[in-house]
Amino acid sequence: MQIVATSLGKRFQRDWIYRGLTRTFRPGSATAVLGPNGAGKSTLLNTISGQLLPTEGTLAYSLAGRTVAVEELPQHLAYAAPYLELLEELTLLEMLHFHTRFKALRPGMTTDKLIGLMYLEKSRHQLVREFSSGMKQRLKLAMALYANAPLLLLDEPTTNLDATGVAWYQEHVQATRAGRTLLLSSNVPAEYAFCDEQLLVTDFQNIRVV
Repeated sequence: MQIVATSLGKRFQRDWIYRGLTRTFRPGSATAVLGPNGAGKSTLLNTISGQLLPTEGTLAYSLAGRTVAVEELPQHLAYAAPYLELLEELTLLEMLHFHTRFKALRPGMTTDKLIGLMYLEKSRHQLVREFSSGMKQRLKLAMALYANAPLLLLDEPTTNLDATGVAWYQEHVQATRAGRTLLLSSNVPAEYAFCDEQLLVTDFQNIRVV
């Protein structure tokens, strides 16, 4: 998927989070969205995902040369973030069956294979609310990484992961990034070392409006 941001800006009340952002994100690119905590990285990802409307400027989406309307974007988007909740009253297997009703897995991937990739075979019938924070984060990442979606957004992907979990993330993000447009919000180098492009949010920040 190609995304063209033109003079993009987002303001909450009198404060601009970012402003004047013009950038093209092309298929196959992996862009690290960088900046200190509170700089607006998540806000930018949420705007690109269509969950937030920009205050000014435009976003244009296209896939294989066809314009994609913002209301169509969810079917082409996979998103993982610490603040996105899971259905914790479901078991792991039920959660995956529910998820794949709306977001198909990549060709050749099945729910059983995905459970195996997450090393959660013994937890397939366990309620998600009983999972550790690391298990929940691995589940969020697996559902996004292995979704059949050309646009992948990852916000602080190694949150709650131990060293083994970080290594798992690094292996699987590399295995699934080809051909996708990937944007990754982070301030942890180990999360975005593979990215070939960077966008520093603080380069697009403006003074308070009076």
